[in-house]
Amino acid sequence: MMRLADFILGDMDAILVEWEAFARTLLPAARTMDVTELRDHAREMLSAIATDLVTSQTREAQAEKSKGRAAKPLGAPATAAQTHALLRARSGFNINQLAAEYRALRASVLRLWLESGHTAPHHLDDTIRFSEAIDQALAESIDFFSQQVEQTRNLLLGMLGHDMRSPLQAIRTTAGYLAQLNAGAEVSKAASLLISSGASMQRLLDDLVDFSRTNMGMGISISPTPVDAGEVAVDKLEQICAAFPHRKLEWEVSGDLRGLYDAHRLQQMIGNLVENAIKHGAPGEPVRVRMLGGDSDLLLEVRNFGPPIDPSFMVHMFEPLLRGPKPANHPDAGGLGLGLYIAREIAKAHRGEIEARSDATETVFSVRLPSRNTQEQLIGDTH
Repeated sequence: MMRLADFILGDMDAILVEWEAFARTLLPAARTMDVTELRDHAREMLSAIATDLVTSQTREAQAEKSKGRAAKPLGAPATAAQTHALLRARSGFNINQLAAEYRALRASVLRLWLESGHTAPHHLDDTIRFSEAIDQALAESIDFFSQQVEQTRNLLLGMLGHDMRSPLQAIRTTAGYLAQLNAGAEVSKAASLLISSGASMQRLLDDLVDFSRTNMGMGISISPTPVDAGEVAVDKLEQICAAFPHRKLEWEVSGDLRGLYDAHRLQQMIGNLVENAIKHGAPGEPVRVRMLGGDSDLLLEVRNFGPPIDPSFMVHMFEPLLRGPKPANHPDAGGLGLGLYIAREIAKAHRGEIEARSDATETVFSVRLPSRNTQEQLIGDTH
């Protein structure tokens, strides 16, 4: 009687023929693939599985492997299953097709083994061990496949945000030129709409670029220079007032606010928090901003009045691509769900922190950044 490991090694070619035949059905990605690409790393995976079948293991190791959590030596190279996943992702396979390959492989090997007539009842343990090895290979593949898809998506978002900036800038420049022509009320109104829409698109593109950077582990980039954060904040708040003329915005700026900050990023963070408050606050109530400079930190508070934030949403509100309920009073309240996430990342890049609280009276976002007395290493840490 032939054990399963011996069967896999001895009948490898027959198994690979069935693997290839099934892989060829996974369209559209497989349509243009040759035999080598269709059989990608299958031989190496089967050889590894055969070795695993004849290797002794503890019950604990067996249980971990069945869950796809087999131990791997630190610094070990990628397994055949992991490399296979990367190549399948780059070839255009989807994750369901990847998993289907392993299901088909399991079925093919066991069927061919049974049909060979070389099995015996006491070989049941081989079947169990084989299934566990397939589960481990599948887990490794899915993990690497997901990482590759995520990296590709982030690169695409970054390229999209970068490459669309030039045509968008041309549109905004042309709109500004039209606004200065004095060609009549209708042209001026259309130019103003283009300028406003262009500014909104610019913010979305900036958010996409920042999101892709943070998702690739690069973090928000900052270039801190000596600035007065109070002056930076007031300039941004005046811009927001012009953009939202029908909403009341009140602010208080006090204390020594000079320090090492990235002025552009500081304005971006303030803009994200204030516009979020405008979108979700009660239309008839003001949005209040307070910036206070102290010996150890700078405090920024943005508060609005209106319905409290649901506690279940509060737990996740700084996560990316997460949007709260869309307020009916704000036509542009959808966005990408990146504003609060980017505000948090900007605070972190300045060695600060951000938090929120909400009750029936008000919702408050609080940001604390190191003051000028605690920033000696900030510039050095960001270059």
